[in-house]
Amino acid sequence: MNAAPLPHPGRRLARGAVAIAPLCLAVVPWGLLAGSYAVSAGLSPLEGQALSLILFAGAVQLVVIGMGQDGASLAAMLLATAFITARHLLYGLSLRDRVGTLPLRWRLPLGFLLTDELFAVCTRHDAPAFDRWYMLGAGLVFYLVWNLATLVGVVMGETLPGIEGLGLEFAVAATFIAIVVPNLIDRALWVAALSALVVAVLAAHLGLPGGLVLAALAGMGAGYVTEQVAP
Repeated sequence: MNAAPLPHPGRRLARGAVAIAPLCLAVVPWGLLAGSYAVSAGLSPLEGQALSLILFAGAVQLVVIGMGQDGASLAAMLLATAFITARHLLYGLSLRDRVGTLPLRWRLPLGFLLTDELFAVCTRHDAPAFDRWYMLGAGLVFYLVWNLATLVGVVMGETLPGIEGLGLEFAVAATFIAIVVPNLIDRALWVAALSALVVAVLAAHLGLPGGLVLAALAGMGAGYVTEQVAP
C-alpha cells in the first residue's frame, strides 16, 4: 500500500506558522524590551535592530547590552553568551535524529532559527512525523515577529524614553512558562521543574550568585533521582 502524498510545501509552512503563533504573541513584549533597551543603552537604531537580525537570541541580547553598559570586556560578554546559549547544543543533539540527515542547505537555516519556542513546537513530533517545511515555517514566522517587535521597540525607545521600566521583562517569564508547563507530562518532569523553581526563588531571596545555575542543577538532579526511584 502506497503512503499518502505529503501536502504541498506551502501548506506545511503554514501549519508551522499556525503552531507557533501563540508563542509569537507571548514574545512580542520581550522584543519591544530588547529594541528599546538597546536604544536606551546608547546603541544606534541600526545596531539595535542588527542584534535581532544577526544574533537572534533575546536573553543574550539583553544580557550583552547590560554588560556593555557596565563596561564588561568582550571576552566576558562572549563567555556569557556561550553559557546562556549552551542549551541550544542540547536542543541540536535532541533533534539530530530528525535534522541530521538533511542536506547542509537545510541544516544551516534550521539551526539558525532554532529557539526555545521552535524546539518546543517541533519536539511534539517524533522522527517519522518530522517535517522540515513545518519547522521552517514556524522558525521563519517567529524570526519575523521577533524582528518586527524589536523594530517597534527601537522606535518607541527613541520617542518614549523609559519604556524599559514598564515591566515588559515579565514577558520573558511568561514565555518560558508557556513553553515548559505543557511539556510536564510525568512525575519526574514535575519534580524537576518544582525543585528548580524552589531553589531559584530561595537563591534570589538570599542573594546567592549563580542562583539560576544552582536551580538548573537541582532540577536535573531531582528529576533524575525521581526517574530512577519512582515505580
